[in-house]
Amino acid sequence: MATPTPPQPPRPGDPVPAGGLDPTQVFGSPPPPPPQQTQGQQTGGGQQDGTVPPTDQGPPPPPPGTKATKEMGFDDEDLKILGEVGDYRFGTITAKLTNENIPVPPHSETKFDDQHFLTLLCGSISLTRDEKWRIIMAIPKLSQFQIDELQKILEEERRKFSELSPKHLLQLMKLEQKHSDDWRDLQAVSVQQAARGQEEQQADEIRKQLGL
Repeated sequence: MATPTPPQPPRPGDPVPAGGLDPTQVFGSPPPPPPQQTQGQQTGGGQQDGTVPPTDQGPPPPPPGTKATKEMGFDDEDLKILGEVGDYRFGTITAKLTNENIPVPPHSETKFDDQHFLTLLCGSISLTRDEKWRIIMAIPKLSQFQIDELQKILEEERRKFSELSPKHLLQLMKLEQKHSDDWRDLQAVSVQQAARGQEEQQADEIRKQLGL
């Protein structure tokens, strides 16, 4: 007998139960955070998928505007890639994004800076677009411990990627661009949902006025 396919977790734009999404539905596949790596992504935690080696011995990129030299410990490949990426450093693409139109559901049981949390989520290149949306929708049901741990994981991910040698900057730039586009998608979905909700409300009011 074939095993039944487990139900797919909800996607951006799907209805969410009152009181938030169940945290067990956040990730398409276990385990919960830290997230599973997909091909071409690595949080520097030691998994080897042929992209970012867990032991990256080179120094991190110098600040934009600082000329990198071999005396600083950079090799030819580092210098070549720094020339190609210009002022790009990990985080500079998502830093231009806003959290506008990404509403955070009420969370009376937990205390944290909503906007900082969204900024960390936005900057993650390990979580998929749908996982980010589901995390936001699950906020009302997450415990303080889960929120704090998630923030720690996201901050650690950002730190580790920032410290990788320049050899990884081209790959990071592509990944960050893709995740920036995904975040803009989420913002567009939220705007559409808000507009739909408004239309439904107006339709309800008209029905009431007509006594329907």
